[in-house]
Amino acid sequence: MSDSVASNSSSLCTYMKDQPRTLVAYVKYFGKVQDNVVSAEMSGVDSKGMTLSYKLQSGVSNSVRVPFNPPLPGYDDAKPRLLSMKTEALDSLGMLKVPKLTTFRFPPKAIMTPFIFLAYFYLLAPPPPGTTLFSIPAATVDTFFSPANAIKNFTGLGFAAQTLATILGVIHTAEGLYTLSLCRRSVKGLAVTAVYVGCSMLFGVHIWKDLKIRIQEKRTEAATKFE
Repeated sequence: MSDSVASNSSSLCTYMKDQPRTLVAYVKYFGKVQDNVVSAEMSGVDSKGMTLSYKLQSGVSNSVRVPFNPPLPGYDDAKPRLLSMKTEALDSLGMLKVPKLTTFRFPPKAIMTPFIFLAYFYLLAPPPPGTTLFSIPAATVDTFFSPANAIKNFTGLGFAAQTLATILGVIHTAEGLYTLSLCRRSVKGLAVTAVYVGCSMLFGVHIWKDLKIRIQEKRTEAATKFE
């Protein structure tokens, strides 16, 4: 089976000639060359990796093979992978200046969290038969929660409402702290940070996952503009 990346090696090498600092970053980060690299060029590329020729400040020239992990499925995947590797290398070497986020974005999926909470409490912490809730007659409460109690009796799974609330509170507090760690690196402004942390504690995983997506988008944008 032919290697479509290797077949287009010359065009990819020409494409990368306009990004000399990126090639140096590849050599330093992925090639693990610790010496002072002053120039680099891509001398070959295939689906399994790229060969980079470089020159040190001392005048010594050498080359290094940088593998693609995983290998590229085809030629169309080459430039996106090179951009992803560029972002990683520049960021790790401290060469990438990424602007911080200054706004909050609420992901639509997060609106499902309150309904998931209610489902948790309905299925895992139903009140025992004969319980009156908010002046609602016990018979009505029993009828409403009878499926949940049947499931609880069948599976043996269940918690007291206070215990379940504590478990969910601990999880969402941890998510809030994780979001705070992301905000300290990538968000500008106490108000925006506070909203992100607060919403993570209330709405959970969808908030910080969307924040990570936005951070990565900013990193990619900064890497694209680099050179």
